[in-house]
Formats: sequence, C-alpha cells, structure tokens
Amino acid sequence: MSTPLTSPRRRAVVLLSGGLDSATTLAIARDAGFDCYCLSLDYGQRHRIELEAAARVAKALGASEHRVLHVALGEFGGSALTDNAIAVPVDGVQPGIPVTYVPARNTVMLSLALAWAEILGSCDIFVGVNAVDYSGYPDCRPEYIAAFEAMARLATRAGVQGEALSIHAPLIDLSKAEIIRRGSTLGVDYGLTVSCYQADETGRACGVCDSCRLRREGFSALGLGDPTPYVTGSQEA
Repeated sequence: MSTPLTSPRRRAVVLLSGGLDSATTLAIARDAGFDCYCLSLDYGQRHRIELEAAARVAKALGASEHRVLHVALGEFGGSALTDNAIAVPVDGVQPGIPVTYVPARNTVMLSLALAWAEILGSCDIFVGVNAVDYSGYPDCRPEYIAAFEAMARLATRAGVQGEALSIHAPLIDLSKAEIIRRGSTLGVDYGLTVSCYQADETGRACGVCDSCRLRREGFSALGLGDPTPYVTGSQEA
C-alpha cells in the first residue's frame, strides 16, 4: 500500500479467489515486476467452484506457485456464503453490511498470506479488496488495510528487523468498470473467472446475486460483453 510498485522480480503473495477483482490484482502485481505466489482459501464457501477458476487464472497469468489452504470457517456459519440456511440476496445491492459478509475472512486470509510471505522472504502482499462496490464490508475499507499493515510490521521478524512489509490494495478505490478496464489492458481473460456467490458446479452464474449484478454492470458501463456463462434466462435479471 505504501511501497512504490517498481521493484523488479521481488516476490509477492497474492490472495486469489478466482473472481474478477483478484484476477485483476494478480495481473497488476505481475505487471509491476513481482514473482507472484498465489494463495486461495477453501473456507467452506458455497461457491467453491471459484477455486477451480483461481487455478486457471494463476496458470494463465504466470504465477510462480499457487496454493489452496483449507480453513473451516463454514463451521461457524453466520454468512450466506458459508451457511446454506441463509439465502444469498437476489433483490439488488442494498446499503449496510450484507449477509454475504463472512466474519473475519479477510483477516484470516491476510494472516495466512503474511505467514507465507515471511517464509518466502517477501515484503509485499496483494489483495483485491474494493471499498466502492463493496462498501458494506468492514474488512474492505482503506483504514482496515492500513491497520493490518501496521500490525504486520509489528508482528513479523522482518518488521522488527526494519523491513517494511506492505499490503497492496490496488483496486480499493476503483469502480467495477475501472477494474475491468485496467485488467483488460493487462491481458486478463475474464472468461476464466467466477464471481457468482452461488455459481453451479460448472461455473454458471446465477445472474441475480450482488456480485453478478455488479460484475455485469461493470462490463455494461464499458460497452463490453460479459464473458460469464449464466444459468439460462438469468442474463437479464
């Protein structure tokens, strides 16, 4: 977040969900000259198909390594993404913190990325959080990223020894259309990604959840076709 993205061939850990935002973030890190080590989390999400998308994206964008860790956040439930008893909202994006918020997910993901970064000797972690389209998520705000970065500098060997670890959130103040435009210029194939909160086992999107709506609006704003495969009849939902 605070280190200029100009140092060639340094290692970076990139959190990669398999969605549009994280794919763009990986492309940005690669373009900045980093060797990218991608980390995905199988946390009990109902849209687990996104992990297959993450593997495709990591390969297509030349990641040095891609790992998937298993953390059973679904054991706690409390989110529409981890508890099948809670329905995914399909009536349009509403103000406030949505039920698709997964308690502590970004904190857990960033902590695991921090652990791997220490092993790799990396001082750079990239995360695709966005405070514009997902302003209801408390762990997507700039002040949260700044606070985690400050904690990381206190809690790591590298930080104690004077190396400033940086959390890069290059999409945090961009609209979905701006994210897609940036990724397109960097060669991201968005047809490889899965954004839907309840995509089926083949990766087809529902077309009506918040994530689907925001994704489709982003492509529409740019006058581009959305390469997402949708469940029949949901494209115009």
